[in-house]
Amino acid sequence: MHANLQRVDRPPLEPLSLTIFFPCYNEEANVERVTRAAVEVARDIAADWEVIIVDDGSCDRTGEIADRLAAEIPGVRAVHNRPNLGYGGALQAGFRAATKNWVFYTDGDGQFDFKELPALLPLLEKCDIVSCYRFNRQDSLIRKLNAWAWTALVNLLFGLRLRDIDCAFKIYPRSLFDRISMKSRGALIDAEILAKAHNLGYRIAQTAVHHYPRLAGRQTGASLRVILRAFRELFKLHRQIRQEGRADNTARPPAGCP
Repeated sequence: MHANLQRVDRPPLEPLSLTIFFPCYNEEANVERVTRAAVEVARDIAADWEVIIVDDGSCDRTGEIADRLAAEIPGVRAVHNRPNLGYGGALQAGFRAATKNWVFYTDGDGQFDFKELPALLPLLEKCDIVSCYRFNRQDSLIRKLNAWAWTALVNLLFGLRLRDIDCAFKIYPRSLFDRISMKSRGALIDAEILAKAHNLGYRIAQTAVHHYPRLAGRQTGASLRVILRAFRELFKLHRQIRQEGRADNTARPPAGCP
């Protein structure tokens, strides 16, 4: 499989133009706390910023709270998926709604600390994407084992060397999403974006972030149906990228950054 290399146009870091977004599904107990934490960090580090709450068809008061926050806080917007489109569909909505040069996303459950976001910016001086990994993951042993196996398989199929494919603490240049199509509405979405970015020659840096226990709400996304769908989509994506690679004889770029 050969990389489909093209020139990577990287936006400037100074002054920083930044979108922060996070998907929420039934996160009424978390959405306000997470939004206000995102706004506080955005104001500190970015000259031009926005915070987007993606309400993915929630059945509780998440959407109502998101709309109130958007009305109260300049720079905050609410995007609503109706009906629920799944995790991949929620991320797609956030990436497509982003208007700033750089796009950072995390989850809306409050298990990450926005104060660790500024440490990602120096990595973007030499790389194009930062994909973090959880060094103290607050999940059950079975979820950790499943994640390790999934990451190992994705790395093998796409020539990546990433420690935590699905860690929801990443920053991308927004222009990437003008160059790739996103098809996954499920758990494959992170692997799809990273594999396609790598295939275009984007350099990916990694760094560790803390992962905290969920304080409220209920975890979703670990059902057998979701997992099986992700595997079906994974092998379909592998075939697609291999076909794209056969049409290009250019050598593959390095998988990561120095």
